[in-house]
Amino acid sequence: AAQALANHNSSAPVDFAADSIEVQDRADRVIIAGNVRVNQAGLTLTAQRMTVAYTRAGGTDVNRLDATGGVTVTKGDESARGNVAIYDLDRRLITMVGNVELRQGGNRLSGGRLLIDLNSGRATVDGRGAARGPDGNPVAGGTGGRVTGTFTVPQRN
Repeated sequence: AAQALANHNSSAPVDFAADSIEVQDRADRVIIAGNVRVNQAGLTLTAQRMTVAYTRAGGTDVNRLDATGGVTVTKGDESARGNVAIYDLDRRLITMVGNVELRQGGNRLSGGRLLIDLNSGRATVDGRGAARGPDGNPVAGGTGGRVTGTFTVPQRN
């Protein structure tokens, strides 16, 4: 389980930095592009492009981040990479698709899709999404629907 992510505060403020930020107020979304970096309570998400969906009920509440282009999510010594990521702040779920890799210290899992549940801290890697990306096109370097991994083993005498 992804323990550093188990206690993540998805209600914390979300800070954005990028080469350009376009607010599309009528559509309740923000388009962020170029070296995107998002921080929330010690969780960092980087990508080339992101769409931020929000609602305006008594204020501006960010409820979903859709990221593309070399997406990386890090917190503590844990990191996850993939082609595409969706962070659903309301459900506290991060879904990554396409060439995903989860690293925790010296442990590594690779596959087609990664689901991180911030409620439980559980991270699940499976082969789904390995052959095709969310746009339906083949994903280069996919794992062919299989999950692979390496786990570190302590030295024993």
